[in-house]
Amino acid sequence: MTAPQHDYDPNSMPVDAARTRIREFLTPVTTVERVHIRAALDRTLAEDVISPIDVPGHDNSAMDGYALRHADLREDADVTLKIVGTAFAGRPFAGTVRAGEAARIFTGGVMPDGTDTVIMQERAKAEGDRVTLGAGAKAGQNRRHRGEDLQEGQVVFARGQALGAAELGMLASLGIIEVGVFRRLRVAFFSTGDELVSLGGTLGPGQIYDSNRYTIHALLSRMHCEVLDMGVIRDDPADVEAAFVEAAKIADVVITSGGVSVGDADYVKQILDRLGKVHFWKLAMKPGRPLAFGKIGSTHFFGLPGNPVAVMVTFQQFVRDALLYLMGQSGAKPVPTFAARLTAPVKKAPGRTEFQRGILSRDDDGEWTVKPTGNQSSSILSSMSLADCFIVLPEAQGNVEPGASVQVQLLHGFG
Repeated sequence: MTAPQHDYDPNSMPVDAARTRIREFLTPVTTVERVHIRAALDRTLAEDVISPIDVPGHDNSAMDGYALRHADLREDADVTLKIVGTAFAGRPFAGTVRAGEAARIFTGGVMPDGTDTVIMQERAKAEGDRVTLGAGAKAGQNRRHRGEDLQEGQVVFARGQALGAAELGMLASLGIIEVGVFRRLRVAFFSTGDELVSLGGTLGPGQIYDSNRYTIHALLSRMHCEVLDMGVIRDDPADVEAAFVEAAKIADVVITSGGVSVGDADYVKQILDRLGKVHFWKLAMKPGRPLAFGKIGSTHFFGLPGNPVAVMVTFQQFVRDALLYLMGQSGAKPVPTFAARLTAPVKKAPGRTEFQRGILSRDDDGEWTVKPTGNQSSSILSSMSLADCFIVLPEAQGNVEPGASVQVQLLHGFG
């Protein structure tokens, strides 16, 4: 039997170790801006939000029906009560409901004085100014209490909370107009390589259009960063060094694509060793082995591979979480994984964590299944367009046969 082939490099850092290493050197932004809540979507809170009011601000009805005193109901028989008024949402009943009486009430209506229970209208029969109610209702049912959701002085959202649509709605429900958020993260990026041509240019022999800058621009824009596109930098050490110096002056983070492998024309690591500190530059993963992380002064640096798929994989696995942390989202959750059954064979050599592109579906029993997109080369950008997940294969894993359970990571909302 032939021994399994390994894809092992003793100088490469494991994926989980790289994630931990990156977090050790990150310094989040601290500058605070006050913005209207309409401008706060996907920003990060720089302060706790304290509720200025109780929510709800009064006891109210959870549904349309009749408000009454539970003491007037019976456990073993129907009762008929006199209807003495109506409580609308926003227009309370001004009187008091006494023994033997009830008030018509609508969802959100303030509970009238003297009442403690609401019977839903489907369980009541009204005729003229009388309503008959069935037996067996529980005391306090269908009644929402003041402060049941939030109490005045309570912390609604803590510092570091990302503000989505639900959070903005809650802020508006509290009457809050402005919030303090951390300033946007400034991210500069450029591509390196004589083979790259910007859109609008003419391809020469051996040249390709630069797709990575547009991919990175889209990924950063989706994260609501302040995006600084520095274009394509030629394979000249002086030009690359000048680009790094300029980027470090204007940005919190610098991202490059290309130039971090071991080729003769790859100057990035050498230059960074002079300008700052490279914490690692090779990972035990595929695609994306050549990934550099370091700092130039106080500016963080990510050197992504040149292959298009590797750019997207390394961005999601490392850069995304780092940027969220730098934005102040200390509690940001990692992208979750879940199990799916493989429906086609997967080739893999032990020694590196692999993120193969996959397509999810469900079988007749409702079980999640996944199949590879096909060619898994890191230059096949179409595989990222076809895929809706990564098939995450651990470092020690070898080939995987159909029917095996594998871990998948959703790409929805990422690519």
